[in-house]
Amino acid sequence: MNGAADKDVPIDLGHFSGKKPVVSVVIPAHNEEAVIAGCLDRLFAGTAPGEFDVVVVPNACSDRTAELARRTPARVVETAVPGKANALRLGDEACRTFPRVYLDADVDLDADAVRALAAAADRPGVLACAPGSVLDLEGVGPLVRRVHTVQDLLVAPSRALAGVGVYVLTEEGHARVFPMPRDVISDDGWVHGSFAPHERVVVPEARSRVRPPKTVAAHLRRRVRVRLGNRQLAVLGRSAPEGRLRLSSLGALVGAREITPLDAACYLAVMVADRGLTWARGLRGGRVQWGMDTGSRSRAPG
Repeated sequence: MNGAADKDVPIDLGHFSGKKPVVSVVIPAHNEEAVIAGCLDRLFAGTAPGEFDVVVVPNACSDRTAELARRTPARVVETAVPGKANALRLGDEACRTFPRVYLDADVDLDADAVRALAAAADRPGVLACAPGSVLDLEGVGPLVRRVHTVQDLLVAPSRALAGVGVYVLTEEGHARVFPMPRDVISDDGWVHGSFAPHERVVVPEARSRVRPPKTVAAHLRRRVRVRLGNRQLAVLGRSAPEGRLRLSSLGALVGAREITPLDAACYLAVMVADRGLTWARGLRGGRVQWGMDTGSRSRAPG
């Protein structure tokens, strides 16, 4: 990778056609060579030249993430400084238009979904939006599959901008979110907590495909980050207005036969484990480094 540790590599302008794009897309990426090409191929498929202004921000990468991104119409902003919040800031500064889509590199989003999100962001009163999500459970172990299924059902009614790997900001909404704290753990939680429920919408015409962790260990690592991130958001005054999930909601799912008692037991067992790990992590200072979750990635194309 080029550049000193405290400097960012200039933006590659070679692919821009000069036409005003309808939307900008920021993709932060840390060692994402396994997924970045597929993410960008799906995003650009069926688009007109210059329709999407896509900025990929490889940060502290030691792999071919930047190289693979440069093979597409995306612009690339490299930095040696690690951290998702910093990468989002750099990509955001390079954007050319509103609305702006912020997309995780391991999440699938196609051009039609982006167009639907841009149209939703143009509605009166909407400051932020996100797609619905579909869990890709291919290759996920049986225990953690049950946990993901329960978790998805529990958070679905209040998910909105968090947990789907994509959120979209209008120009007015952007002023609420940026500048984003450089050390924020949960960027989507920060965004979600920046808006009242009537100011953000889920767009049913758009879907993101999310790859959750495939093992219990990988899931627990992610859950620790989530819990520590939520604690940080509370300190920063950006907790979601919907509040915490309740065990009564789990009981309601069992009562409605949407999940089995075994599903609920597996979820509770893993929840106890992640609370314990979060407590232990908190005793050690609770610092979390953002990076890729290898438990949800596939192999890179050859």
